[in-house]
Amino acid sequence: MCGIAGIVDLAGEREIDRDALTRMTNALTHRGPDGEGFFIRPGLGFGHRRLAIIDLVGGVQPFVSGSRDGVLTFNGEIYNYTELADELRGNGANLRTRSDTEVLTEGLARDGAQYISRLRGMFAFGFWDARAQTLTLSRDRLGERPLYYAETTDGFLIFASELGAIIASGLVSLDFDHQALADYFLYGFIPDPKSVYKAIRKLPPATALIAKRGEAARLQRYWSLEYSPLEEVSFETAQDELIARLDDAVLSQMIADVPLGAFLSGGVDSSGVVASMAETGVTVKTCSIGFDEDSHDERQYARLVAKLFRTDHVEDVATLDAAALIDDIARIYGEPFADASALPTYLVSKLARRHVTVALSGDGGDEIFAGYRRHKFFLQEERIRAMVPEALRRATFGIAGAFYPKLDWAPRPLRLKTTLQSLGQSRGAAYAHAIAANLPNRTAHLLAQDFKKSLGGYRAESVVEEALGLPSDHPLVAAERGDLAAWLPGRMLTKVDRAAMANSLEVRPPLLDYKLVEWAARLKPAYKLQDGNGKRILKAALERRLPSEILYRPKQGFALPVADWLRAEGGPLSRLNASEAWRKSGVLDTKAVEAMAKAHKASALDASQELWSVIMFDAFLQQASKLP
Repeated sequence: MCGIAGIVDLAGEREIDRDALTRMTNALTHRGPDGEGFFIRPGLGFGHRRLAIIDLVGGVQPFVSGSRDGVLTFNGEIYNYTELADELRGNGANLRTRSDTEVLTEGLARDGAQYISRLRGMFAFGFWDARAQTLTLSRDRLGERPLYYAETTDGFLIFASELGAIIASGLVSLDFDHQALADYFLYGFIPDPKSVYKAIRKLPPATALIAKRGEAARLQRYWSLEYSPLEEVSFETAQDELIARLDDAVLSQMIADVPLGAFLSGGVDSSGVVASMAETGVTVKTCSIGFDEDSHDERQYARLVAKLFRTDHVEDVATLDAAALIDDIARIYGEPFADASALPTYLVSKLARRHVTVALSGDGGDEIFAGYRRHKFFLQEERIRAMVPEALRRATFGIAGAFYPKLDWAPRPLRLKTTLQSLGQSRGAAYAHAIAANLPNRTAHLLAQDFKKSLGGYRAESVVEEALGLPSDHPLVAAERGDLAAWLPGRMLTKVDRAAMANSLEVRPPLLDYKLVEWAARLKPAYKLQDGNGKRILKAALERRLPSEILYRPKQGFALPVADWLRAEGGPLSRLNASEAWRKSGVLDTKAVEAMAKAHKASALDASQELWSVIMFDAFLQQASKLP
């Protein structure tokens, strides 16, 4: 894994600001501690920081094509590069290295942007074609690797792996995007293509940006999922095919010239990946981490899997000192990010890096096989929506949800407010709220009136509403569209990428291999979720390899005690009392935040997620104030 940066003159061949490019590249040192490189010509400057994984000597970047007409700066791994290399050689290419970097360079030099669809891997890159005077930026299909870009007022396009590198250039204005902040205070992250700054955008997954000198840049989507069910495939046959596809994806991602292992939490997804790795016959290095809070210590299950497959297992124990980590997390993510599980993810990555340079993970299983609790509830709610006319639903469930109390303290069956509100909404709004970090009514209460007026009627729910597809789509298909458009790239993959790369660790998720994702998208919905059993086919397929104690135990994950953190004396909530940054931002209603904090502290309500969002916003503001 690497860090990439570039400055390209879209108007002509003016001198590149070398100091700006150096600052950008330096800001990415953590993504590539093994070396740096530059390619600078009139009108063009590429920078690169390298984390050497494949061909440690030959893959140095930026990489120039054999014809000398193309140059590449690339972050990621192309898993089918040996197959593509054979094709290139068959077409007369004289490859000088055994790196995927050269394969990508030569393929793009020969075929242009259409070559991207040939790639199997995770990637973000910039490629300059001197003959066509064209810049191509692209990002992998699911959004595993990040890519930010901006156009300056004087006609330069700049890009980089992280927001901090764009900021380090000093070439763009840093005015906040109010719509992006509205998104943040609903979802807890800022979905693509926005960033917290108006002038800077994220390149969406499965998209190429084509910028020909002298012309306006354009976005071009090169991949989309087909969801029409494979009706003829039986459940038993599908299980066999799932195992074969998972094994193939895992094998393809085990290519590395550095120590490689796997995260092992003891959950279904990571255990399934480790089982596939063990099928190759190698001794798998597995890494687990335990915490001093029992609520998210799963080491006993990880040990069970490690023993079953005789892995070379290492585990560490860490203390989650939330208050001490907040500023580090704010700095690492570069924009507001309120998923508290970023803290243990950062610690897991830090500890894993002591043992491996590359780690396979179980990320993606919940998204492509309907593994979240919200999928079950959304399916149930959609059945009710289909039976009750919209006007009647809004008049009954909507009103009932508005008046039903928010019983945070009550047993789960009595906490009906969110469900009633959801039933009174459209499909799109309901699923937007299902993936939201914060309750919409609380979010609206926390935001300052002038800030809400500045939005001009913008609704953060529209991000997900626009992604859900046709009303006739099956609810699980709609949910997956929403997950893959917003939740997966914006929250889950962002969380892992920044936490891992802050520690110079490359993480690969085989369950997000695009061929596996394409196949899974066409499974019958009942194969994924039936009778409340999510990931049904994945669990059934893995019964031949894993015990039921792993497959069918309750989902645990990082059940962080955020509410307790915020009630503790001297805990993270004390930051808000000491800080003026959030008060002066103009985004939040000071009295509303203080009242909510007081009520939470007194255990009158659980506003932990909303308050955590404010805390991380404040931490972001404090980090941003330190920028030059």
